[in-house]
Amino acid sequence: MKRISILLLAATSFAVPACSNDAGPTGGDDDGSGSGSGSGSGSGSGDQYQQILDSRVTDYGAALKIAAMRLTGNLPTMEEIKQVSTGDDAAKKTAYEALIDKYMSSPAFAKQMFAFWQDQMKIGGSAMFDTAPAFAASLAVSNGSYMDLFTATTNTCPTFDPAAGTFTPASCTNGAPTAGVLTDPGIMSSFFANLAFRRTRQVQEVWDCLAFPVDIGTPQEVGGASPYVGKGPFNVLASPQNNGGRVNFQDVSAVICANCHTTINHIAPLFANFDANGKYTGQPAVPVPLEGSPTATANDYLVAGEPLAWRFGKNVADLPGLGAAMAADPSVAACGVTRVWNWALGKTDVVDALQEVPLETIQDQVTAFTANGFKMKDMIAAVYKSHDFTSF
Repeated sequence: MKRISILLLAATSFAVPACSNDAGPTGGDDDGSGSGSGSGSGSGSGDQYQQILDSRVTDYGAALKIAAMRLTGNLPTMEEIKQVSTGDDAAKKTAYEALIDKYMSSPAFAKQMFAFWQDQMKIGGSAMFDTAPAFAASLAVSNGSYMDLFTATTNTCPTFDPAAGTFTPASCTNGAPTAGVLTDPGIMSSFFANLAFRRTRQVQEVWDCLAFPVDIGTPQEVGGASPYVGKGPFNVLASPQNNGGRVNFQDVSAVICANCHTTINHIAPLFANFDANGKYTGQPAVPVPLEGSPTATANDYLVAGEPLAWRFGKNVADLPGLGAAMAADPSVAACGVTRVWNWALGKTDVVDALQEVPLETIQDQVTAFTANGFKMKDMIAAVYKSHDFTSF
């Protein structure tokens, strides 16, 4: 099979000192031209990539086999293969798109979406840990808004019946001020760890498709071997010499911890108030990695008076505020499109595998997704009906 994935053609990498990488979104374009905009990292290979992209041909039969497996878990029938192999190109396209709609209206699609979101969130397997994937899957099946994943205040803990492909609405009962899946008890329990940093990382990587650091600013010399590159001020982070913090987030003796923690420490306190069982306590309930595992306090993160924030300059007061800030962030919408594209093309996790494609390759789809009220089912259908998915 001659399938050429934009994910591979346009791979690039941008390394940032001290922590991780700034991996960009991954995806495929849907402008009808079949052209990817990534030029690759290397010596003038953009023309070569463009020639490969331009050499692709539309094959609805091959595309249908992949789409059926993704959307229903089963191969298409011979009758369905014949439908997309008969007539002129317009007839084949019409038949193919009708079958995509059929697949996405079946109970099997609900089951596939439930498994998809278990994979994306890295959670599931029991009633408590299945509620967040079930909520996301229910939004996909009902063509709900993707942004409800961060802003919904009720019915965010549904149950799922895989045999019937149906969802039973239910609200979470862990006492939190509900903000979509951000306050899901299963996620809070599964990612319980020191200072709520695993919870913060899960939110960042799943919903923004980037590993920390993410707020990159002008390099500043802070006394270490390498500069501080965080966008926020270095002096707002807590340390034993600054605000009495028990962890030295201003350490510069090896790596510059603040490069990541300038963002992490502005988010993590919001998730610190959930205990190991995912119950919201209203006060810090996570340990600090010191002898005796003392409970965290606000002073361990930031100096007194420093506001919490999703990103530098995007201050938030509480978890619903965090959800609203995420819903307003264009990169979160782009990440949603990215994850669907990775799934459609059989790629692994965008953050774990560092399979990167510039945002411009999926910009048309992101724009349509935004203009259409972030309707999940419509966005998924658009990916599977796109020129890039049906080209080989």
